[in-house]
Amino acid sequence: MKRILIGLIVVAVVVAGGWFGFNLYVQHRTTAEVEAAFEQIRKQGGKASYGKIAFDLPTRTLTIEDIAVTPGKAPQAQIRIAAIKGTGVRQIDETRFSADDINITGLEVTLDQIGAAKLKVAYKIPQLVMRDYAGPVHADQVPADGSLVDLYRYVLGQYASVAASSLTAPTLTISFDSGAAGSGEVTYSGLAIQNLKHGKIDAMKSDRAVISVDVKQPGKPDKLTGELSNIIVNDFDSSAILAALDPQTASDDSYRRVYRQVSTGPYALKSAQGMRVDIDGFTMEDIAVQPSKFRLAEIFAALPRDQSTPPTPAQARELLEKLAGVYEGLRIGKAEIGKMSVGTPQGTATVNAIRYRDGEFAVEGVDTPSPQGQFKMERFALKSFSTANLMRWAASLATPGRAPSPDQMLGLFGVLAGAEIKGVTAPFKTTKKLVMIDTLSLDWGQLVGSIPTKAHVVAKFVTPTDPSDPKQLPLIASGIDKLAVDLDLGAAWTEQSNSFVLTPATLDIGGIAGAQLRIALGNVPREVFSTDPAQLMGQAARIEAGTLEFSLRDSGVVDLVAAQFARMQNVSRDTARQALVESITAKRDQVASANPDANAAVDAIARFVETPGQTLSIKLSPRAKAPLMQLMQLLQTDPQSALAQFRIEASTGL
Repeated sequence: MKRILIGLIVVAVVVAGGWFGFNLYVQHRTTAEVEAAFEQIRKQGGKASYGKIAFDLPTRTLTIEDIAVTPGKAPQAQIRIAAIKGTGVRQIDETRFSADDINITGLEVTLDQIGAAKLKVAYKIPQLVMRDYAGPVHADQVPADGSLVDLYRYVLGQYASVAASSLTAPTLTISFDSGAAGSGEVTYSGLAIQNLKHGKIDAMKSDRAVISVDVKQPGKPDKLTGELSNIIVNDFDSSAILAALDPQTASDDSYRRVYRQVSTGPYALKSAQGMRVDIDGFTMEDIAVQPSKFRLAEIFAALPRDQSTPPTPAQARELLEKLAGVYEGLRIGKAEIGKMSVGTPQGTATVNAIRYRDGEFAVEGVDTPSPQGQFKMERFALKSFSTANLMRWAASLATPGRAPSPDQMLGLFGVLAGAEIKGVTAPFKTTKKLVMIDTLSLDWGQLVGSIPTKAHVVAKFVTPTDPSDPKQLPLIASGIDKLAVDLDLGAAWTEQSNSFVLTPATLDIGGIAGAQLRIALGNVPREVFSTDPAQLMGQAARIEAGTLEFSLRDSGVVDLVAAQFARMQNVSRDTARQALVESITAKRDQVASANPDANAAVDAIARFVETPGQTLSIKLSPRAKAPLMQLMQLLQTDPQSALAQFRIEASTGL
């Protein structure tokens, strides 16, 4: 029995010795692996140190304390970690390992003297927990003397090599100091990432972000404080950015989605000087890049090496051209800012929404104070707006000391295809009266060079008459205190037929008159749409006059003219009207001598003046080919001969 007991004790001692020996071996191997990783940083010219290392075999828990790293290629950067604790650590194969949990405490990253502004930035995460982690045993070597693009590709490559079911951090604080410009910090709380794998993330969120910024400005420093809630990012894919940085994808014209959705909840920002901004929320969807055009490497290459001096005009143009290409390769499905209010000591302005979708940028529901009174607008929109074309247009103007050419200025037509304003109510000058705009819309397109050959204008508004304008005094004297204007005007050039037509343009002045006009021109060559005056005048000589149709509906304009004439002559209104009719018919013989058709026109005009409420219609058709330029010159020297070039049809009717 005694021998058996001694035997058991010996076995226990041997087993215990083996266990502790194996534990010491694992501890030694773990320390060697950690030291090898840190030595890799030192070989690249950096500094790396760590404190205690411990490995508990039963729970497979690895702990490393007091980590400090200063990368050799960026001496202005410092990384400090109080401790890293991995639980359930195991090696998957020779290159990868996994852990049930990784708990990082006291993470601090400090960047000093960044960029020309010498910006100082610090990131602090008190605790970061990763669940179901898997990643490489050793990080790839940082590119030696690599460019900024190489560094981004390296970081994204490392990011794509790890996986985790979740990452959580109670807080993340980002502080910055730009010296003379100011300093501040942003603290995010409730951060969480779900399902990180192959560089993709299902969702990222932050419950809250608190902002505090001290603004240093000459004579009037300010402090900005704010709060942003419910920050959510759904379906992020870093491979799209990696593709845009890869030279091998320079011919890839497909769009690769980076974010499915980015959204935030309420946002508030206030200034110590009395300004406050409140926004209900923000949403952006389907953000994608086109690798063949979204070439960030070209942007970095175009940046001036010495950022302490301003870029030359040539450098500025090149940079704007590169930016235009990047914006051309960026696609946003839609973006929307919710209800926004801006409070100032003078009052509060509100905007119901700011939207972008399918190239249309719109501002809706504006209500803001002005020195004359309250200004309201239902909608303002820019149609087919292109940021890329805006950049290119700006690049064409970037020549200091030289005024832009007409062709350069007309390049603005290529930036967007129209604009629209609806539902405006605004104070009229310093009076208590209001200008009300129902619709003001302008569209253009079908560019030849930089000149539109197709346009459409719609304007519907009501404006008070202005006693300070002498031309409006007859209206005021007749008791008209406001004018309702309804204008619809379109024009288009057709290349197949070389014709230009002013489509039936209508102008309705409420309570007075309504007019309609149609003008057609023939043999209009493409070359006439030029900013070169010599070419324009040379080609304009080929244009031929076409049919002109005009109609005028009387809704009180004749009575208005008769009343004004009566006041001037100090006679009755009926007498004034009859005098106007007689003055018109007196010219019959004079105009008929040049064109017999003019008799009918004179008689129709006389009837129109004599009998209120009628519509006067006049149509002029060229008898033969009539060069427009010659006809315009003839109108100035011999109007009757110019009129003789046309057949005239005229009529009146109720």
